Amino acid sequence: MVIDGERLVDRSVRILAEAGCAPIVVVLGAWLGEVPDAITVVNKEWAAGMGSSLRAGLGYLLTTPSPSVLVTLVDLPGLTALGCARVVSSSAGVVAATFQGERGHPVKFGREHWSEIIASAHGDQGARAYLQGRSDVELIEIADVASGDDLDFKIE
Repeated sequence: MVIDGERLVDRSVRILAEAGCAPIVVVLGAWLGEVPDAITVVNKEWAAGMGSSLRAGLGYLLTTPSPSVLVTLVDLPGLTALGCARVVSSSAGVVAATFQGERGHPVKFGREHWSEIIASAHGDQGARAYLQGRSDVELIEIADVASGDDLDFKIE
């Protein structure tokens, strides 16, 4: 999908780079193609839901020295570099963006959490099961600089 002349995936990569994220890993599945300035990981189980994409991305990152990961979706037209940078700047092990108190993306996870997230990410839940009931999640409000609205669409 293209918004303002830019593919959503390219926009997300640009925003993450502007926020200081590196490397940037994009998990592909229903659509396969080139994503400049990003490492692409193919999730062959993409039809099983976003949990499989999260597992694929974290599985790749386990082969790198990255100490943390910022997880977001590409269908967030209100995502901003400033909002991402706020979440990234926290030293907490688990950090979630909030929009007027409601949790959303991006979410940051320290490396020490990845194996448990991989084990719990199934279907369309992503890391939701892992996050549920945790008292150690730092919440960072970013509604003043970003929007958590997403575009729900299917690629057919």
